[in-house]
Amino acid sequence: MKRPDKKHQVLVILVLTAALLGISAHYLSINLPQQHHDEVATAKTKTQRTSVKKAVTPQKKQATIDWRAPSETKPYPDLKQHSHVTLEVAQGKQRVYVKDGKTTLYTMYASTGIKHTTPNGKFAIQAERGKSFYNKKLKEGANYWTSWSGHGVYLFHSVPTTAKGHYKAKEAEKLGTKASHGCVRLTIPDAKWINQHIPYGTKVIVHDP
Repeated sequence: MKRPDKKHQVLVILVLTAALLGISAHYLSINLPQQHHDEVATAKTKTQRTSVKKAVTPQKKQATIDWRAPSETKPYPDLKQHSHVTLEVAQGKQRVYVKDGKTTLYTMYASTGIKHTTPNGKFAIQAERGKSFYNKKLKEGANYWTSWSGHGVYLFHSVPTTAKGHYKAKEAEKLGTKASHGCVRLTIPDAKWINQHIPYGTKVIVHDP
């Protein structure tokens, strides 16, 4: 039998090498893309989870109420046309509703007492009222106050003032949330309107919802 020459041996080696490379390439073509696919899928899942967390986290901040202006742009009710007005204080919503029966005539922003210091129940506007006061113990005062319980204890009044009569902006900006010591805080014009127009004996209803 004739012995293979060197050229024939080299050719055989090349064929075998090519065959082996073909198998390796086939193996790689099957496994590498699958691994890449798994990595991409994992990355997408992480991205989706992150995007969901970001979507849930942000919270809308309540807009600051203009405590220097009336709560509504329309005029205050003409009490000559509404002789049976009631002031309804809704602590859950932090609003005061000026009502005639079931009809709401005007809605005011309010701040009632923190830690349940504003009592619920049925009350009435009392004789005590005034233009301004200052409480040295609480280091806080207010303008246009009108008593509705305790003869000067629980009042409707403006947002708080300092000893010099300047409005405390940081406290005033809490209007619309529970912030007082028990009284019902209002915008300056709203407190002034109640003080000058709501008569003695007007019903006041305070409730939580």
